[in-house]
Amino acid sequence: MTLPAEAQEAIRSFGISIEDYMLPVHGRVPQIQILDERGTLRPDDERGSAPGHDYPIPASDELLEAYRRLVIGRRVNDQNSSLVRQGRMAVYPSSHGQEACQVAAALCLSEGDWMFPTYRDSVAVMTRGVDPVETMTLFRGDWHGGYDPHQHKVGIQSTPLTTQLLHAVGVAHAAKLRGEDTVVLAMCGDGATSEGDFHEALNFAAVFSLPVVFFVQNNQYAISVPLAHQTVAPSLAHKAIGYGMAGERVDGNDLVALLAVLDRAVRLARGGSGPLLVEAYTYRMQAHTNADDATRYRQDAEVEAWAVKDPLKRMREYLRADGALTDEKEAAFAADAEETARQLREGLGSDTEVDPLDLFRFVYTEPTPQLREQSALLADELSRETSREEH
Repeated sequence: MTLPAEAQEAIRSFGISIEDYMLPVHGRVPQIQILDERGTLRPDDERGSAPGHDYPIPASDELLEAYRRLVIGRRVNDQNSSLVRQGRMAVYPSSHGQEACQVAAALCLSEGDWMFPTYRDSVAVMTRGVDPVETMTLFRGDWHGGYDPHQHKVGIQSTPLTTQLLHAVGVAHAAKLRGEDTVVLAMCGDGATSEGDFHEALNFAAVFSLPVVFFVQNNQYAISVPLAHQTVAPSLAHKAIGYGMAGERVDGNDLVALLAVLDRAVRLARGGSGPLLVEAYTYRMQAHTNADDATRYRQDAEVEAWAVKDPLKRMREYLRADGALTDEKEAAFAADAEETARQLREGLGSDTEVDPLDLFRFVYTEPTPQLREQSALLADELSRETSREEH
């Protein structure tokens, strides 16, 4: 197996085999987990730590800011779900219960890095710095994506499964050819790992040793298809070794562990170790979208079992016990969350002025004869309608 020199050097420094470096943690502890479900620090020997898989706890100020973003993310999910019911958005794929993954994904990156999100990653996009209203414009059904990807180094949220992974790999390849210090975070769900684009993206990234972190949020269901009907691999993180990259599995409801694992993955990718795959083991608490009836394919008892693993409650309990989170800070974070919710209500509550001719203006740089003809017919009809209204 041929690995980048930097990766081989890392393996030698850890004093472990190539297999132990590339395989996710395994054995008695099947994933990296630093906080238990009650928000208590797990003993060192129960965190999944091992040579080459050792994750120190991030600094208190980093954890506090991450919790603030977590509070905002939960409020965003609740507010957006309400806006859908009010008819202000066409659809919303909630990440309620997965917000820890969203926050950690955005906070692990530097300013010059790129993030390529899925349709369920709105909280990650906002945490990256994109205006909340611009983030949600796509789900309102407007003709454009809402924000400038180049300004924020965030790809437009991708609805087709896995296409964003190819875009992410392309950006990483270009950055490497230019000698840029850029890491790309490519986000996807468990359903995306069944797509051909997933294979192509990982294989290309590994062959060309590109600085990409593939972040798989395994929330157990690809719409209604459970993970057991998608793969019989020990974990999705185990898929990494087949492409010649390191894989890791982390508790996706443990924000502390997520920050530690993703920070290290980004650091290794930036240092030239090649791509890595991180699987976050989490759960989609709500329906796939507002158009989905999740009760048709899963039981209430299953959902209730995951409710006690809520990342928000877990992080709050830890920070409270640590003394880092005071009543004043909690109130300030709640106020920040309400301000974001207000922006969403006001920004998405106003009607958008729609120009029907936009249907034709932005399809091709040079419109086809058919589009010109159709555009002219519509323009004529609109002109007639305006004339009738004036008279």
